[in-house]
Amino acid sequence: MARALCFLLAGYLCGSVLFARIAERVFDRPGLVDPSPDGNPGASNAFTYGGFWCGVFVLLGDLAKGFAPIWCWAHSGLKTGPVWAALILAAPVLGHAFPIFFRFRGGKGIAVTFGCLLGLFPHLEAGLALAVCFLFFSLIIRVSPDFYRTVVAYLAAAALLAVGRLWAVLPGFCLMAGIVLLRLHQSGEERKRLEVKLLWTR
Repeated sequence: MARALCFLLAGYLCGSVLFARIAERVFDRPGLVDPSPDGNPGASNAFTYGGFWCGVFVLLGDLAKGFAPIWCWAHSGLKTGPVWAALILAAPVLGHAFPIFFRFRGGKGIAVTFGCLLGLFPHLEAGLALAVCFLFFSLIIRVSPDFYRTVVAYLAAAALLAVGRLWAVLPGFCLMAGIVLLRLHQSGEERKRLEVKLLWTR
């Protein structure tokens, strides 16, 4: 239990490092994401308001802070029950959403989710499921705006994991999805009208 708690805390603390705030100093862009409607310190706003390299820096940082603690845990040989496994898997996303270093005001955690799922390498089914769902609802059945696309993609990915009987990952993924959807609900992002279009329609 002590080792599991260490991995849990390590994941949360890694997640609490907001690379968008670090980018403000690295790229000399104070208040980088403040002009955005939602104020989200994530990769999307970093690309929009900081430029390409600033966005790449934040994206890689957010992926890495999810990947590193989960990879270390997954390859540690530590055997944990489903509850501990779910908590450890979701810890970096929780840290990003409610970072202790930034008064618990963080981002949504989408890139960090992918980082966590990549940390399960070589078992990448969950990460692929989420990626496929985002692509499907962006390119085939186009759901907009981003708020609704994210909600639908996470729910669809959870359904795919359940259908595929990936029970070892499903609880942790559902916990991550819950955190992301909670932050979406709390964000100042404008709730535009839901639109669903097929690939072949305008």
